[in-house]
Amino acid sequence: MKKYLFLLLTGFTFSAAQSQETTDAIRYAQDNLNGTARFRAMGGAFGALGGDLSSININPAGAAVFSNNQIAVTLSSYNTKNNSNYFGTETTEKDNSFDLNQAGGVFVFNNRNSNSNWKKFSVGVNYDNVNNYNNSLFSAGTNPNNSVDNYFLSYADGVPLNVLKNSSYGNLDHGAQQAYLGHWGYIINSADENNPNNTQYISNVPAGGNYYQENTISTNGYNGKLSFNAATSYKDKLYIGLNLNSHFTDYRQSTSFYEDNSAPLTDEYTVTRLRFDNDLYTYGTGFSFQVGAIAKVTNEVRLGLAYESSTWYHLSDEFSQRLVAVSSATNLPDTNDVVDPQITNYYAPYKLQTPSKLTGSFAYVFGKSGLISIDYAMKDYSNTKFKPENDSYFSDVNSYMNSVLDKTNEVRVGAEYKIEKLSLRAGYRYEQSPYKNKTTVGNLKGYSGGLGYNFGSTKVDLSYSSSERNSQQGFFSQGLTDGAKINSINNTISMTLLFEL
Repeated sequence: MKKYLFLLLTGFTFSAAQSQETTDAIRYAQDNLNGTARFRAMGGAFGALGGDLSSININPAGAAVFSNNQIAVTLSSYNTKNNSNYFGTETTEKDNSFDLNQAGGVFVFNNRNSNSNWKKFSVGVNYDNVNNYNNSLFSAGTNPNNSVDNYFLSYADGVPLNVLKNSSYGNLDHGAQQAYLGHWGYIINSADENNPNNTQYISNVPAGGNYYQENTISTNGYNGKLSFNAATSYKDKLYIGLNLNSHFTDYRQSTSFYEDNSAPLTDEYTVTRLRFDNDLYTYGTGFSFQVGAIAKVTNEVRLGLAYESSTWYHLSDEFSQRLVAVSSATNLPDTNDVVDPQITNYYAPYKLQTPSKLTGSFAYVFGKSGLISIDYAMKDYSNTKFKPENDSYFSDVNSYMNSVLDKTNEVRVGAEYKIEKLSLRAGYRYEQSPYKNKTTVGNLKGYSGGLGYNFGSTKVDLSYSSSERNSQQGFFSQGLTDGAKINSINNTISMTLLFEL
């Protein structure tokens, strides 16, 4: 093999070919437990309570429970710890971030007509950072069986050799681009170099196993939701509310995969090490709505029911790649094969529909001394869909998601006890895996606690919440699907300032 440096002019390309996968859909279909410090401290169990700005994200009827106008702002410190185990090698990566994750207000208008059963009407607006995507993950270990060459082979087989030789990276669809990288990086070779119509390829990575591999994933961004709320109270016994939600997301992911092997050198060049980098940028907007009701059955018992529609996202992706491979041979100098197109793929905008959610709630209020609340929610992730559905690629992905994703149940429990102006709070949260196999993403368990102090027209709340979830993430979607076992622990400290007007 001759030393080969392959560079294209910096540029961009528009492509209708898609590369969306199940993991992309789940990223936007799942909600994290964000909101005010009181909401987080009580595990988000507010479906039958209301009276908190973040409660309207569970049940929009909760805004009518407010007695006075209120404005709240929440700051949060996020700490994420990812423990990885890849073929017995354990690694740990931590990430910290600080964010304004909630801000909003509700305004209450009492009905001056004492003869009317409709006692008050409220309007509100609230912002919540539904998901904070700042995260880091590092996995490393020795794979005894599979090399990344299988990734490039899985895309190359079936692609004519003349396409890879005579086309530029930017003129190919996503699959052919992967074959292009592997071919020009000399990770794979044509089975018949003299046949331009050849569609079979062989690996240039030594066989025999024991491939040391590292995979680094760095993400940042957010998924925000701005809710416009209207709610009313009937006889102060029944509360009804509506949310119109505007969603906006900005997500960046950088991955870097490294592999080397210690196979004995031969007279022919073989790949001894490589690095494969991928950068993804996804951005867009969405819309959803919520309706809900809270019934004050007795002075102590409250029941709630809320429906959250699908979120209809309109998203765009930008994607770029770079590959560097080093080949070696006996008594010959190493060669560096760099495939750096310096091109950003701008994929055609697409739509994503996440599943709807139904929440039933129960709360028992012990006068002015405290309360206990329970929420139970159901969500069917198999209804997640990319659109347009008549697109052949999206049709295949949707069918796959329908077969591997499942219905989930979520339970949230919260309690509060008041000692004069001091409030003590605790919560628990359990959410089932959206995957049928329960291993790709496991069940989530979370605990929380906090306190609040009432200064009169000003209140200060603090909370600490922790959640844990296991997952198993393949480094690539095909070819090399071996992945690390990940244990993720998320700790969050939040502080909320509330002002009654």
